[in-house]
Amino acid sequence: MMSLEAPFFEDFKIGQKFKSKVGRTITDVDNIWFTLLTNNSNQIHFNRDYTEKYFSGEPFKGRLVVNGFLTLAIVAGMLVEQTSQNGFMLGIENVKFISPVFGGDTIYAEAEVIESRESESRPGFGVVKIKTWGYNQEGKKVIEFERVFMIRKRGSSWTGERKEKT
Repeated sequence: MMSLEAPFFEDFKIGQKFKSKVGRTITDVDNIWFTLLTNNSNQIHFNRDYTEKYFSGEPFKGRLVVNGFLTLAIVAGMLVEQTSQNGFMLGIENVKFISPVFGGDTIYAEAEVIESRESESRPGFGVVKIKTWGYNQEGKKVIEFERVFMIRKRGSSWTGERKEKT
């Protein structure tokens, strides 16, 4: 079991699993603000009249659909304390939106380490890839993706120095 401090590169092992400590209920207000802040003009995220007219059938039932990027951000963020707090994100890969999320849904997150290696270009750092998934209050998977981050080793700091590849 890891200590309560944020992990360093040395703490990651292939197959290691993480689970969010708390859930996050997403509201229609969260969804509308996020959608409008990101200039997304798809009315399915912010116009209930539109969704009631054009998306009245299953699974939507006329409800506003939570913006997928908000779901992705919340699920990734829920695990930062346990994974990448001592580093920074390099990329997100293989994103799949599996089931729609609606206002009032509570989201939880889990992840598993699938790759871990020393950085070839940054001394004192490593690169970790985790497969991450989010699920709702009913245990239904709503999203999955792989997140790659660079993370420092214990006692290291960013110096700006890079190793030249040979």
